[in-house]
Amino acid sequence: MVLDSNNNDLTGKVAIVTGAGQGMGSSIAHSLAKRGAAIVVNDINENTAESTAADIRTYNTKVISYVANVIENLEVEEMIQSAASKFGQVDILVNNAGVLRPTPLLDISEEEWDYVVDGNLKSTFLCSKAVLPLMQANGWGRVINISSSAGKNVSTIGGAHYTAGKAAVLGLTRHMAKEVAEYGITVNAVCPGLIETEMVRSTISEERTKQYADMFPAKRLGLPQEVADLVTFLASDHASYITGASIDINGGDLMI
Repeated sequence: MVLDSNNNDLTGKVAIVTGAGQGMGSSIAHSLAKRGAAIVVNDINENTAESTAADIRTYNTKVISYVANVIENLEVEEMIQSAASKFGQVDILVNNAGVLRPTPLLDISEEEWDYVVDGNLKSTFLCSKAVLPLMQANGWGRVINISSSAGKNVSTIGGAHYTAGKAAVLGLTRHMAKEVAEYGITVNAVCPGLIETEMVRSTISEERTKQYADMFPAKRLGLPQEVADLVTFLASDHASYITGASIDINGGDLMI
């Protein structure tokens, strides 16, 4: 079978990317936009969300920024409704928003536990639940959850709450995939290792980052664009028979 390169074309599709104001989320939004998708750039920070949207607008005018806290159900539902009202549908959801804290287990308060787990897991649940009825009605959809290598092993730089939240995202991914496959919807997880993002740079020192990179078989950190390329493939028709998968992108740091 020869793959049709046009199957990577996302013209006519509408994508919501959460946490898209910077880092991997911004790269993912750009990658989908360059394939022709209309984009809803979500972030909790109005300035970063609009900055990403403004950059996209230079080559794809079908883009809006939308400020919403994705652990708040009402805000999530209003965002999905706004996207559907603006563009007529929602075809692709990238659950990229996440929270990382490096706190040791015995120092994690109940409040911090809830904040980190909700930021990674509850956000994925709420956004997916809100958008799936639209995808079911259309008979086509793509949900791509950004988990982490931590979800399969132990976090390199995050605390136990981060590891637990990202592991739970993988279970949620599998269960969602099973329930919605018959509607033409795929649900997959991407599991990045250490990626050169603002989140990583703000959590560990440059010296420690280099030490980690030297331990990886690839001898470097990953790039946000590399994650974005994988997400864009999963959003395309080329990936129509891939669902319930968790795909590693970590330079060989974890091989299972």
